[in-house]
Amino acid sequence: MKFEVVGQIMEMERIGRGPGVKALTYLRKAYGQGRWRKLKGKATVRLPNGALRKVELHWYEAHGIEKRDLKIKYYLDEP
Repeated sequence: MKFEVVGQIMEMERIGRGPGVKALTYLRKAYGQGRWRKLKGKATVRLPNGALRKVELHWYEAHGIEKRDLKIKYYLDEP
């Protein structure tokens, strides 16, 4: 699902790093070597139908490499 993050991601928290990241092999092949971490945070996103929703996002990032593979994990508000 395509979506756009509106504003900033708040309440960021690391939920995995180094060998604890299950997708480490994929991340290194797709985006290169780095100290990969899995993070989560809360943000407002704009969905393809134009609706604004507050969600919990999960993503991967490494030093010098931007956020990769952002995905919506949970919707935090009522539609």
